[in-house]
Amino acid sequence: MNRLGLIFSSLLVLVALASSTLFVVDQRQFGVVYALGQIKEVITEPGLNFKLPPPFQNVSYIDKRLLTLDSTDSEPMLTAEKQRVVIDWYVRWRVTEPSDYIRNVGLNESAGASQLNRVVRNAFQEEINKRTVKELLSLKREALMADVKAEVLDKVKGTKPWGVDVVDVRITRVDYVEAITESVYRRMEAERKRVANELRSTGAAEGEKIRADADRQREVTIANAYRDAQKIKGEGDAEAARIYAEAFGKDPQFAQFYRSLDAYKSSFAAKSDVMVLDPSSNEFFKVFRNGGAGATPVKK
Repeated sequence: MNRLGLIFSSLLVLVALASSTLFVVDQRQFGVVYALGQIKEVITEPGLNFKLPPPFQNVSYIDKRLLTLDSTDSEPMLTAEKQRVVIDWYVRWRVTEPSDYIRNVGLNESAGASQLNRVVRNAFQEEINKRTVKELLSLKREALMADVKAEVLDKVKGTKPWGVDVVDVRITRVDYVEAITESVYRRMEAERKRVANELRSTGAAEGEKIRADADRQREVTIANAYRDAQKIKGEGDAEAARIYAEAFGKDPQFAQFYRSLDAYKSSFAAKSDVMVLDPSSNEFFKVFRNGGAGATPVKK
């Protein structure tokens, strides 16, 4: 029984010793072995590795993947024309030299992100001070980001290299501070209203011009139509008179009789019409007295 307990205890000690001396480096990480604060080995390839048990040697891991650092503060920056703007940005970076990174930055990624955030912000502030708001919002934004990236790389690869590489620097938003933004919106609204009112007045003037021109054309068209109608009517009346004269000239007696009948028809157009005359002495009814023969012309 004691022999089994001894074997079991020995196995436990061996397992504990193996777990403190063996470690695995993932393909996404660097493994850094150090003793008493001194770096002994940097392992870049994934796999199983050996080290002395603590406290003789310890191991730390640093992510080798491409990391993203987003801006965290909203402090305004001054442009060349002293306008206060707020920008959002992000940086893509990675650790390339774990030894330099641990010596000059820290033991984890958060230490590098904190220092890199300060460097990037200072670089943006310096470059934005040289540019106007219009340049920040135009195609010159690309030049700004390139200059910031160059400044950051110069800093991290200086006399004390950080062991990192900055892959990209990007601006995601440029905006005025809240107080200025409200003022800008009010000016934009006033400008849009001014333009709208100007367009409305221009449209009203054009509308009046079009209506006046249409009225003029209508009056001209009506006048021309009336003139043509009167001309045609006059020609028709003349032609009718000519035909009447020609027809009546062939038989004057019949013409007189026809005119008398036409006068009677006009005089007694309604049943309620009343005419008080002396038929024996009135010329108007001479046709009735003579039966139409020898009647003298009736004046209408």
